[in-house]
Amino acid sequence: TLQDIIRRYKASKFGSREAVRTTFESLPEKVAIQLNDTHPALAIPELLRILVDIEKVPYEEAWDLVVKSCAYTNHTVLPEALERWPCSMLENVLPRHMELIYHINFLHLKEVEKRWPGDFDRLRRMSL
Repeated sequence: TLQDIIRRYKASKFGSREAVRTTFESLPEKVAIQLNDTHPALAIPELLRILVDIEKVPYEEAWDLVVKSCAYTNHTVLPEALERWPCSMLENVLPRHMELIYHINFLHLKEVEKRWPGDFDRLRRMSL
């Protein structure tokens, strides 16, 4: 689990002078999380939640760690093979995750707008 990955990372003394790791700056050098297809996609907001809410890593730093620690591979481009979940369901079942997803989407769309100013159709298409 992601919780176990963080626990094992903190307990690892290799490359650390501390008895227990208290910082996460070397996480991307020590941990690689491969997401294959869409079903493990909730690992992104879950890792972000663990870092921000449990480990008290500042949001920007935590997001940078998540981006550098996770990789995604999609093996199909068929829309019917891609998982989609209703926002209302996620808001009820995983409200904190959904809050993080909305923020990730906000940051993502800011980058899209910066790269393609005024392309509102692209913003709509690329919104999470």
